[in-house]
Amino acid sequence: MTPPDDAPRFNSAAARDIEYALHPYTNHKAFRDTGPLIIQRGQGIKVFDDSGKGYIESVAGLWCASLGFANQRLADAAYKQMQQLPFYHAFGARSHDPLIDLSEALIQRAPLSTGGKPFSKVFFANSGSEANDSAIKMIWFYNNAIGRPAKKKIIGRVRGYHGITVASGSVTGQPANHKMFDLPIAGFFHVSTPHHYGYAQPGETEEAFASRLAQELDDLIVREGPDTVAAFFAEPVMGAGGVIIPPATYYEKIQAVLRKHDVLFVADEVICGFGRTGHYWGCQTFGIQPDILTCAKQLSSAFLPISAVMISEQLYQGIAEGSDAAGTWGHGFTYSGHPVPAAVALETLKIYDEMEMPKLVATRGAYLQKAMQDRFASHPLVGEVRGVGMIGAIQLSPDKASRATFDPARKLGPRWQALGLEHGVMMRVLVNESAAISPPLTISEPEIDEMLDLIGAALDDLAKEI
Repeated sequence: MTPPDDAPRFNSAAARDIEYALHPYTNHKAFRDTGPLIIQRGQGIKVFDDSGKGYIESVAGLWCASLGFANQRLADAAYKQMQQLPFYHAFGARSHDPLIDLSEALIQRAPLSTGGKPFSKVFFANSGSEANDSAIKMIWFYNNAIGRPAKKKIIGRVRGYHGITVASGSVTGQPANHKMFDLPIAGFFHVSTPHHYGYAQPGETEEAFASRLAQELDDLIVREGPDTVAAFFAEPVMGAGGVIIPPATYYEKIQAVLRKHDVLFVADEVICGFGRTGHYWGCQTFGIQPDILTCAKQLSSAFLPISAVMISEQLYQGIAEGSDAAGTWGHGFTYSGHPVPAAVALETLKIYDEMEMPKLVATRGAYLQKAMQDRFASHPLVGEVRGVGMIGAIQLSPDKASRATFDPARKLGPRWQALGLEHGVMMRVLVNESAAISPPLTISEPEIDEMLDLIGAALDDLAKEI
């Protein structure tokens, strides 16, 4: 039956959402007509909307719900801590057990820092954006403290994603994070995306492509002046930029350039950390020894907001000297190391240990990667299937031979996502119509098959439409 013309277009909750909420990453003019999809509960790898329909979450929400959408142990950890100490801060040398225990746990699990040395200290924030913003401030403070006030420039990569604060949004290399925000600010630069499929020259091997990108970085540092360039930011695997797997020898060659010019390496492990790539850290998967490591998302399995910055002993010593000269290290957040998220994060790490998460992901990730290749590599609309561990992408192309991309004006990505919703799978289609695959790490092999079948059904429908 067709509803009458005067029937309300949205239910009460949706109407109130349109009236009062300002959503992130949303076209708000269009939103007034489309309204929200309201999610009411979660269980396992699925979330359920207010009509009761379930959706497999193919990207774990925003790459973050590693243990799925319900876990009694994490809920109990939060409740227990709320009963004991619901809040205290870490300003002025104050502390509490969850902050101390989590700091120790992260240092014990951390990869090797620069020169093969252990990381030294941990600073806590509330999001990946804040962690990377804090890292930038640490770098600037450190160089001031050791007498290098000109060494402040920061290098990111085109399509890299490091957050949305003014500073982290500037090192991010995404147009949507720059347009109309007056970003990037001065002193931030970007080098090429390390995507061999998309940007290699005809006949160029992965190794040759990596050498060319390392030379580009070297040339930029020399052109700007090594005494002015402070740090290079990189995700071991680019996430929001399209799930870009680095070409062979890339990080080996990039790190050699950075060491030559005494430029710090910041590894953004916000997506890759805690087993996603088949090792505990993406740095271990790709042979990176950074000066600073940032992490968030899977640190608490996304149950509560928390992020961390781990720094080398060299940086810590500089910050310590600078804080003495300035009278304090004047940086921090009210909720830095908040006891409740810290307690949940600690319980999350215990669960990862019990599940032997890197080993689990290495096995189940191999299954995912093969299943993706088998299901999509020969599809007439697919140009490349790529991935590592439990993260991957399916990139559309109108012509496999030329590796061409579809005109963004056709909006095939949003259409594919919409078809996915109809089939019962939450999708995130990124730049160049690349569908990200990054499900909860607890997903089973039968659930992987079901997820890919639903994504494939949506893709088949898209192929019929175009």
